[in-house]
Amino acid sequence: MGSASRVAGIDAMAFHGTHCYLEMADLATARGVDPDKYIHGLGQRQMAVATPCEDTVTMATVAAHRALDRFDIDPGEIGTLIVGTETGVDHSKPVAVYVHDMLGLAPNCRTFETKHACYGAMAGLTSAMDWISAGRARGRKALIIASDIARYGLNTPGEPTQGAGAVAMVVSERPRLLELDPTSFGDYTRQVMDFWRPLYSKYAFADGHYSIDCYLDAFSGAWRDACENSGTWEPLRLDNIDACFYHVPFTKMARKAHHRHCETEWGISVAKENEAKMTEINASYERQVAPWLELNSIVGNIYTGSLFLCLMDYLRKAHPAGGQRLSMFSYGSGCGAAFGTGVVVANAARYADHIDPATHLAQRRRLDIDRYEQLITASETADHNEAPYPDPADWDLGQGLYYVGTRDHIRQYTGSAADTP
Repeated sequence: MGSASRVAGIDAMAFHGTHCYLEMADLATARGVDPDKYIHGLGQRQMAVATPCEDTVTMATVAAHRALDRFDIDPGEIGTLIVGTETGVDHSKPVAVYVHDMLGLAPNCRTFETKHACYGAMAGLTSAMDWISAGRARGRKALIIASDIARYGLNTPGEPTQGAGAVAMVVSERPRLLELDPTSFGDYTRQVMDFWRPLYSKYAFADGHYSIDCYLDAFSGAWRDACENSGTWEPLRLDNIDACFYHVPFTKMARKAHHRHCETEWGISVAKENEAKMTEINASYERQVAPWLELNSIVGNIYTGSLFLCLMDYLRKAHPAGGQRLSMFSYGSGCGAAFGTGVVVANAARYADHIDPATHLAQRRRLDIDRYEQLITASETADHNEAPYPDPADWDLGQGLYYVGTRDHIRQYTGSAADTP
């Protein structure tokens, strides 16, 4: 598999989220909603909440530092840095250049930001794969970071589908985790208005039901393109795939996506009344998808990183011996999508502890509703160019890398990624 000359894949991964979270049952009670609507209806148990001192820059930098440190990668080895985000901090200046500076990367490292809603990080990953395969890397590695804050405001329909976090991935010619198969990738693009955020709005606009339809149509299109590119759909068959990962703005979306995956491969449309086929789909879902949604259920929607949280959950829990084929589907509203596969590298299981964010997540602080609402309200003006400035002490934050306000229209940061727990 892979190209004739060079193979690219994921060599390292790490996650960094927020210091605070909210129990979905607490949010439901406060909003007068049956908790089952959020916990079982959406599949969400907890929701990461960013303080005014945590932004896409701080989360991306800490996740990247963690990946480099835990996998013993010298920052000087990084020749490309791409940050995928739809919640950037500037209309012009990319998050990536802040991260480049904070990590101390070399000046000849190319650096940019990709934006296509939740598809941005996958666009960065495939770009890195092409960069290496084309011979442009010259032995160097690429650092791809998905960093986002999904925030919809208090008492809005989107409030229970918020979240925040960053996933960092190092891509190299000698990957230790997952070897990407370039012959298995397919793409899909169509201009739709299912989710968008005008320049004048802090919050996004969405047509939820239409967006789900667009997502499912994009899956079918990207999967078919992948089959055409591979020349055979045999390696892409569900029978030959160990685990399936999808973009999950809420974890129940993975069930809808897998249903469409089965229908697209089998060339049929399965109604709920077809009990035999529904049983087959549900069994496939429980085996190939459901076990790898735990991190998403306790972090929430992290836009570009949601797909890769599923992959991290698999690599930390499945302990694969190597050789297992995994599928990945990325969807970004607007819309752009990609479907592709990779093969687990032998001995990848030895890095399960390097990847596992359990210790970090266990250190988070649970918010009550009053504190949560104070935090969200304070975040509304955190990026304004005047006082009061965000102060880590106001949110009981200890040592770490934090955003501390904008002065003279220049964003200010304090601390370092190395000090962040």
